Amino acid sequence: MSQTSDAAVDKKSDVGERLAGKYLTFKLADEEYGLEILKVQEIIRMQTVTRVPRTPDYVRGVLNLRGKVIPVIDLRSKFGMDTQEDTDKTCIIVVQVSGGDHRIVMGVIIDEVREVLDIGADCIEDTPSFGASINTEFIIGIGKVGDNVKMLLDIDKVLTASEVAAIAKIN
Repeated sequence: MSQTSDAAVDKKSDVGERLAGKYLTFKLADEEYGLEILKVQEIIRMQTVTRVPRTPDYVRGVLNLRGKVIPVIDLRSKFGMDTQEDTDKTCIIVVQVSGGDHRIVMGVIIDEVREVLDIGADCIEDTPSFGASINTEFIIGIGKVGDNVKMLLDIDKVLTASEVAAIAKIN
């Protein structure tokens, strides 16, 4: 093997080793994503979310979760996907997000929870480059499971630090 291909193999194994573990997988439209299971606090069925005026479109509003008000974002909207009506499979993943100096608990609306998968180091590749104009910083890797591809998300980078700070002020 050449030195270039040896370096590529080393980089791939480094990414896989760093990211290997359990992921909660879910669907948005026809795409599948994974969140590190340790970032997930709970999964709840879709509930009434109270809209908060003058918030970005991707902020669906707030909900009362056992006496605590938490902000809820619509991941479809945040990712620029077409919106759709909530279904019986639509649910909210409650996560803890860090951004800058802020750490908040928030809900993330997704289309459907799939399963928890243990994705090994040999099944994870680095995020491909799409050019400087496309921000994929929130995708930490690509998991290959059978014939399927799962985009592995860094929930702390889905929102910018300033977006997290703004959302922290909502509740």
